[in-house]
Amino acid sequence: MTITAKKKAEIMKKFGRSENDTGSTEVQVAVLSERIRNLTEHFKIHKQDKHGTRGLLRLVANRRSLLDYLKREDMGRYHAVITELGLRK
Repeated sequence: MTITAKKKAEIMKKFGRSENDTGSTEVQVAVLSERIRNLTEHFKIHKQDKHGTRGLLRLVANRRSLLDYLKREDMGRYHAVITELGLRK
C-alpha cells in the first residue's frame, strides 16, 4: 500500500523540475496518484476496509485541490500532468 523509495525516486525524476525536486505540484500529484492506484488495488481484495477507504478519499481530495491550484497557476503544466498520469479532467 505504500510507495517504495525507489518508485518515489523514479516519480520525482520523471515529474520533477530538477534531480531533487520533491515539493513541486507536479511531483506531489504524481506521488498521490501512485498511492491512490496502490490503495485501489488493495480495495479490490479487501472490500470491507472502511478506514482505508476514508484515507483514500482524503488522498483524492488532496490531489484534486493540488490539480485545481495547478490549473489556476499554469494551464500548460496542468494539461501535461493530467495527460502523463492518465487522469480525467
